Amino acid sequence: MPIRSRRRNVFETIRAKRQWHTSFDAEAARAGFRGWHSRGYLPHFDMPGLVQFINYRLDDAMPASLRHEWSALFETRGDLKRQVRIEDYLDRGRGSCLLRNFSAAAIVQENWLHFDGDAYRMLAWVVMPNHVHLLAEIWQTPQAELVKDWKGFTARRINRVFNRRGKLWQDDYWDRYIRDEEHCRKVIRYIESNPVRARLVKSPEEWPFSSARFRDEYRRLPPP
Repeated sequence: MPIRSRRRNVFETIRAKRQWHTSFDAEAARAGFRGWHSRGYLPHFDMPGLVQFINYRLDDAMPASLRHEWSALFETRGDLKRQVRIEDYLDRGRGSCLLRNFSAAAIVQENWLHFDGDAYRMLAWVVMPNHVHLLAEIWQTPQAELVKDWKGFTARRINRVFNRRGKLWQDDYWDRYIRDEEHCRKVIRYIESNPVRARLVKSPEEWPFSSARFRDEYRRLPPP
């Protein structure tokens, strides 16, 4: 599907969501929350109090030279099914996989945790070689602003540490709000099991850049 057609479908989806899913919240809007919106690529739902499953990837995680491998994935019907297929592809480890480097991955993880309990609450996360997943409870800072800050700080820091220039992260990000406790548990398992699915480790706790290694015997995370 051409890019123009995909964007038209995104905006049509957003218009429909605004009509039946959520009403306008003036107070949230004044705080910078946009409800259902798009930056032209993917639909996003941004409201205070949501628990959000957020994914984004390195800019070269799906190299242009390998377009024949991944272009058909974007024609998959259904947002969730399409995203799962894209994430399966990312687990193949294409591109530079800069986040495989211990120092780069540590910058990303430490940046999330620095403001945990202040601007948001981290519930689960994993830093993979070429993409990231996180589950966070959004408080009073809009999700789009948080993602922008995470990407901006880590890009500048990683570029400086590795003496590199240029774009680090993809332009957009993918998000899905959590419906209930069972959905939350499934997403936590999905996030923390990603290194196992990618055959990088045998158990989630072995991966150094994941919330799995911080959990106690009751599978609880310590307070921030």
